Amino acid sequence: MKIKVCGMRDAENIRAVEALGIDCMGFIFWPRSARYVGEVPGYLPEQCRRVGVFVDAAPADILAAAESFLLDCIQFHGNESPGTIAAVRKIVSSVNPSISIIKSLPIAEAEDLGRTEPYEDVCDAFLFDTKGRLPGGNGRQFDWSVLQEYGGSLPFLLSGGIGPEDVERIKAFSAPGFHGVDLNSRFETAPGLKDVAALKTFIEQLKQ
Repeated sequence: MKIKVCGMRDAENIRAVEALGIDCMGFIFWPRSARYVGEVPGYLPEQCRRVGVFVDAAPADILAAAESFLLDCIQFHGNESPGTIAAVRKIVSSVNPSISIIKSLPIAEAEDLGRTEPYEDVCDAFLFDTKGRLPGGNGRQFDWSVLQEYGGSLPFLLSGGIGPEDVERIKAFSAPGFHGVDLNSRFETAPGLKDVAALKTFIEQLKQ
């Protein structure tokens, strides 16, 4: 079970969350997000993978962020085409040849899973999120049972409104390709500031 905590930007909060032993930490580069990271924090994680989250961003902006944050992974959270993702991977690989790619897709019903197929050859994983007004961070869950219909070859992270009360539900959940969870707004005391104690309890219970 991989654990990704997204929407980070405060140096001391980053350090404290990293110490919980998470696998990935996400930094949001979409200026309209309440969790937008406008500058490099005073501390960046060293023990987990750094994920940059972008929404229809210009390749030059993605490259600049990859260089300044030394990103390990690019997460596309907009309407990026497979061709655009392939082109960005080629550009960013000059900074990190082993860069990995996640494509986020909004899910409401099983038919939405058909959107994964065109991205199979250009991505390394998917993130399935709740359809909503915003590209992400809507704080709501979708019907996870539709993921039983997922037939793709890539693993996926489950996202969208996961909170401290969902531990047992996640432990009981299974679906083809289920690889881990993405945690964000339901573990915050303020946008971009995570409740470390709540995360610690959640992670410990999840791993029991």
